[in-house]
Amino acid sequence: MAEVQLEKVGKIYPGGVRAVEDVNLSIRDGEFVVLVGPSGCGKSTTLRMIAGLEEISEGELFIEDRLVNTLPPKDRDIAMVFQNYALYPHMSVRRNLAFGLERRSKYKSRLKSLVSGDYRAARSMERADVAKRVEGAARTLGIEPLLERLPKELSGGQRQRVAVGRALVRDPKVFLFDEPLSNLDAKLRLEMRAELRQLHRRTGATMVYVTHDQEEAMTLGDRLVVMKDGLVQQCAAPTEIYAKPANRFVASFVGTPTMNFLEGRIESAAGRHRLLCGELALDLTGAALPTNPPAELTLGLRPDRIAPAGPETPDVAGLPEGHIVAIERYGDVQDLVLDCCGHRLIARVGPDVTVTEGSDLPLRLDLTQAHFFGPGEDGARL
Repeated sequence: MAEVQLEKVGKIYPGGVRAVEDVNLSIRDGEFVVLVGPSGCGKSTTLRMIAGLEEISEGELFIEDRLVNTLPPKDRDIAMVFQNYALYPHMSVRRNLAFGLERRSKYKSRLKSLVSGDYRAARSMERADVAKRVEGAARTLGIEPLLERLPKELSGGQRQRVAVGRALVRDPKVFLFDEPLSNLDAKLRLEMRAELRQLHRRTGATMVYVTHDQEEAMTLGDRLVVMKDGLVQQCAAPTEIYAKPANRFVASFVGTPTMNFLEGRIESAAGRHRLLCGELALDLTGAALPTNPPAELTLGLRPDRIAPAGPETPDVAGLPEGHIVAIERYGDVQDLVLDCCGHRLIARVGPDVTVTEGSDLPLRLDLTQAHFFGPGEDGARL
C-alpha cells in the first residue's frame, strides 16, 4: 500500500473553466478517505486526476513518494471501481476477474510455449498465480458460487462485488471508488457499505472514495474531505466534521435532517446577549457564544436540539410557538417542519410525542449545543 500526496493540485478546462483549485491533501498509508460534496464540486475530477484519467493543470501528485503527474494510469499501480460496473457481458465472472491480469501478463505467447520449456513453465506459473488471485478475491467477497455465471445472471449487488473484485485481484497500491453504490437500491447500498468497510479492515488498503451521499461518507470514511466549487472546505474525521463544521456550508451539508440556521444581530445589555432575528428574540444565556462576537452572525442548531416545551425540557432558551407545517414519520423518530415567526425550522422528536399537522407547539431550544457562524451562506465558524 502507499501514501497519496496532493500539493496545490488544480484542474482548468479549456476556456478557463476551473473545476478544482489548490487541493492540498495527504492520504496516509492504509487510510480510507472519502471525497464528498454536491454535484459539480470537483470531487470526481480530483479522483480522476489521482487515477491519471484527467491531466493535472496545476500542482504535483505523489504516490508512494513518486511524482506521477505525467505517468499513464497503467503505470500508477492503482485500481478504480466506476459508477457503472463495466463488466464484459460475454465473459463469466471468473474471466471478468482474470481478464485484466491476463492482459498484463509477461508470458502470453502460446507459440513460445511450444518451443521453450522454460517459457512454458513460467507461463504456467503465471496462470496459476492469476487463478489463485481470482479465487482469493472471490472468497473475500463471497462470490465463489458465482464464478461461472455471466453478468446478466447476477443481481446489482453481485455485479458490484465483481467490479470490486476486479480491482482487488490487482493488489494495487491505491483503490479508487467513483460513486460505486449509486446504482443500487437503499437496502443493497447499506449492505455494500458494510462489506466495503470489512474489506478495508481485512486488506488494510489505501482507499479513496467519492460520493455525494453524506450519510454514506460518514459511515465509510476514516476522514472526510468536504468540497464545494472545486475547493476543499474541511478535511477531518466524520465526528469532528459533524461536531465542529468549519463553515455554514459544511454544517448544512453534513447531517440529516440539515442543521437549522437563524441569521440575526447581537444585542447586548447588562452582560446578557440576545440574538434578534426579525420578530424572534433568543436569549443566548448558556450558549457557547464566541468572545467579542460580531454584530451580525448566524446561529446553527441541529434538529434534535429543538424539543417541545415541557417539565422535562431543560430551561435554556424560550421560543414562541411553532406552527407545524408538516410531519415526516420514520417509525423511530418524527421530523417536524415548523414555521416560527417566519423562520423555517426542523425539529426531530421521538415517536411518543403526539403532534398533528396544522397545530401550534410551544418549543425549547438547547442553545448549549448551538453553533455560531459568520454572516452569509459561507460564513466561517466563529
